[in-house]
Amino acid sequence: MKAVRYRSGPDEYRIGRLDGDQIVDAGPAAEQGFVPTRAAWAGLAAADGPRKALDAVTLAHPVVPRKLICIGLNYRDHAEESELDLPEVPVIFAKWTTSLIGHGGTIVIPREETRPDYEGEVAVVIGEPIYRATGAAARAAVGAYTCFHDVSGRRAQLETPLRQFTYGKSFDTFAPLGPWLVDSEGVDLDALDVETVVSGETLQRSNTRNLIFGVEALVEYVSRGTTLEPGDVIATGTPGGVGDARDPKRYLREGDVVDISVSGVGTLSNPVTLER
Repeated sequence: MKAVRYRSGPDEYRIGRLDGDQIVDAGPAAEQGFVPTRAAWAGLAAADGPRKALDAVTLAHPVVPRKLICIGLNYRDHAEESELDLPEVPVIFAKWTTSLIGHGGTIVIPREETRPDYEGEVAVVIGEPIYRATGAAARAAVGAYTCFHDVSGRRAQLETPLRQFTYGKSFDTFAPLGPWLVDSEGVDLDALDVETVVSGETLQRSNTRNLIFGVEALVEYVSRGTTLEPGDVIATGTPGGVGDARDPKRYLREGDVVDISVSGVGTLSNPVTLER
């Protein structure tokens, strides 16, 4: 089952169930959008509101998380191309939620950012509150998954001595999420294909079986000392092939379109423009 959040007016959003190329309306969206609890999925399955054509609405990012947690260097080939040692524990940073946009939203590169890069990822969304999760409980806390684009301003990310990540990854529009949430019940989150295509060229392709720290391990680690709440997002990291590691380097350019695909979800697509 797939849950969408869409715009029905200038400041009005609604939730719906995706049914082929139509959306079955399920009512007004709450402040957090669709939060993938078991009860929410059951309610969505029972929805029988008016139908709208998918191509007739503007999709928004499906959830508005309180915490947008990102994992760095979580594929061996990406750590190697970054010329960094493999991490012994997950590398965690945050993206500000003001950077979120939905499917079709435009990524705007700030004038100062000279090295804008792409990073396609699988994101999981917490469906149940959990603290110090272990084993099966960590997996059970995941209510949904989707596509995520960790757009990265390498200039801002790497110009400081400590290589801080958050600022250069949190510019407005630098966190496309969607196009919808997929119910993760019964899905093997450790066997999802992820692919990034920029203006028709496939630049990243991998599978979550290649993660250094899988989804269960990430939930276990992050929930040590931090309560994960329904709607929180964990972006699981990007595979090798980023633009900054290529020869020649391949940064995002005016007019690019970035398509990120995840098996079972579909494709998150966003055009790129430069700030005027």
